[in-house]
Amino acid sequence: MNEPLLCEERSTPSFPSSLLIYLYVGHFLARWGARMWEFSVGLYMINVWPDSLFLAAVYGVVESASTALFGPIIGQWVDKLSYFQVLQLWLLTQNLSFMVAGGAVIAFLVPADLKSANFMAFISFVIVINISGAVGVLSTLAGTILIEREWVIVISEGQPPGVQTKMNSILRRIDLICKLCAPVVSGFIISFVSLTASATTLVLWNILSICLQYWFLMSVYNGIPALKEISQRKVSRSSTSDPDESTSAHHETESLISSDVNDLERPESSSSSKGNIIEKFLELPYISAWRLYLKQEVVLPGLALALLYFTVLSFGTLMTATLQWEGIPAYVIGIARGISATVGIASTYLYPILQSQISTLRTGLWSIWSQWICLLLCVGSVWIKRKIISAYVLMGGVAASRLGLWMFDLSVIQQMQDYIPESDRCVVGGVQNSLQSLLDLMTYIMGIVISNPQDFWILIMTSFLLVTLAAILYSLHVYRLRKHLLHLEKLFALVQWNVRSS
Repeated sequence: MNEPLLCEERSTPSFPSSLLIYLYVGHFLARWGARMWEFSVGLYMINVWPDSLFLAAVYGVVESASTALFGPIIGQWVDKLSYFQVLQLWLLTQNLSFMVAGGAVIAFLVPADLKSANFMAFISFVIVINISGAVGVLSTLAGTILIEREWVIVISEGQPPGVQTKMNSILRRIDLICKLCAPVVSGFIISFVSLTASATTLVLWNILSICLQYWFLMSVYNGIPALKEISQRKVSRSSTSDPDESTSAHHETESLISSDVNDLERPESSSSSKGNIIEKFLELPYISAWRLYLKQEVVLPGLALALLYFTVLSFGTLMTATLQWEGIPAYVIGIARGISATVGIASTYLYPILQSQISTLRTGLWSIWSQWICLLLCVGSVWIKRKIISAYVLMGGVAASRLGLWMFDLSVIQQMQDYIPESDRCVVGGVQNSLQSLLDLMTYIMGIVISNPQDFWILIMTSFLLVTLAAILYSLHVYRLRKHLLHLEKLFALVQWNVRSS
C-alpha cells in the first residue's frame, strides 16, 4: 500500500503520496452521484407509469443514443482541450445536470396525479429529465476518459506493469463501491421514506459535493508535474495543427472549385469528383474516429466488451423496473445490487493476482467464459414457474457473473492502454464508449418493442446469446495472437497424473 505510483530511477516519488488519495476521493465523489441517479431513475419512471417499461426504456434510449452519437466527439474534444479545461467542464456539467434532473423528478412526483391533471406539464418534466440525464452521462464520459484513459497512464508512465494494473483496479473498485452503496442508500430512502426524498437527496449531494470534487482533483493536477507537461503538450499540438488544417481546407476548397469548373469543361472527370466527395466524407471527424478505432490491434476485445452492454442481465433500468413489477421491494433490489457490486469489488482484488500469473490476455479469456457459465442460472430462471423464486435466481445469476464481467472489463481496458498510441487514446476511448452506448441503446429499443414485463424472458435469452458471441469474438482474438486457447498437453498430463494416482 505504501509503494510509489510514480517514481524516478531510484524509486523516489516525484509528488506527495497523498495526491493519489485525493485522486481516489475525487473520483469517488463524482461516481457516487452518477450511481445514485443510475439506480433511481428506473424506479422514478415505473412509479409514474406503472405496469409498463415504456418510460424507463425511453430514458434508456435517449441516454444511450446521446453517448452513441456524441461519444467520438467527446473523445476528440477531450483530446484537444487541456486537462484543466476538461476537468472544469466535466464537474460543472455533470453536477448541474443531475441537479436539474432531480429537481424535475421532484416537480412531477409532488402532485398527486400530474399525468391526469396536466399532461403537458407531465411530458415537459419527462423531457427535461431525459435531456438532463443525457447531458450528465456525456459529461461523466468525459471525466471517465480523462481519469481512466489519460491520467492513469501519465501517472504510471515508466513504472512496472503492476503499477498501472493496481491503479486501474483501485479506480474500478471505487466505482463498484459506489455501485454497491449508492443503490442501497437510495433503495432504503425510497422504501422507508419516499421517492421524493430520494430525488431531494440526489440534488443536495450534487450541490454539496461539487466544490470538494473540484478541490481534490485540482490538487492532483497541480501537484503532479507530469500532468501539466502532458496537458501543455496536447494544447500546443492541437494549436499547431489548426493552421495546417485551415490551410489544407483552403486548398481543398480551391481544388473543389477548380474541379467543378473542369467538370463543366470535361464531363469525363466526374468519377474523380465523386472520389473527392467520398474522401471528404471519410475525413469527417465522426467517420475518421471510427476508422481510427477499427485499425487498432485491440478492436476485437473492444467489440467483445461492447457486446456485453447489449444486455438486460444487469441491475440496470429495465431489470430493476421488471423486478419491482414482480413484487420485489426496492430495498431488496438495492441490497441485491449491492451484493452484485461486492462480487465486482472482489474481482478488482482477484484481477491483479491472475494478471500477474497468466497475463492480461489470458485473464480476459478466463473471465469472459466464467461470466458465461454464471449466466446459465439466468437462463434457468426462465423455466421456474414461481415468479418470486425466478426473480431471486435471476438476481443470483447476475450477481455471480459480475466477477467475470469486471475482470474482463479491466483486462480489455489495460490492453487498450498498452497497445493504443498516446495520440489516439482519447479518440479511441470515445468511440469505445460510443459503441457500448449504441449497443446499450439497442437494449432499450428492445425494451420499448417488448415492453410487457411478462415477456422479459425474451430479453434474457437474447442477452445470453450476445454474451456467447462476445466470448467467441474474444476467443478468436486470443487464438489469433497465441495460436491456441488452452495448453492441451498440460491438461492431458494432469488427467494422466490423476489416473495414475487413483
